[in-house]
Amino acid sequence: MPANVDASYIIQRPLLSEKSTWAMNEQQRYSFAVDRRATKDEIKAAIESLYKVSVTSVNTTIKKHKAKRYRTGIVVPMDTKKAIVTLKEGDKIELF
Repeated sequence: MPANVDASYIIQRPLLSEKSTWAMNEQQRYSFAVDRRATKDEIKAAIESLYKVSVTSVNTTIKKHKAKRYRTGIVVPMDTKKAIVTLKEGDKIELF
């Protein structure tokens, strides 16, 4: 991705589940759906610029979706990328 891409394009939305909410409260780890082409350095810079916090580490996973059979044919959903961001001790992101 080019360096002049807006941070809100890289970070698509926060991911909220029971497991990610526990990680937010206990470990200062936040989960976000991100653009599939974004690198860890770009994700770190985007989080720091959007939320004004210090990021210590970024872990990413790519979820590959299975093909689904419908009446009209087979549809393969696009793969999605998730970033789990760990913040510096004392920093917090207000999602609600």
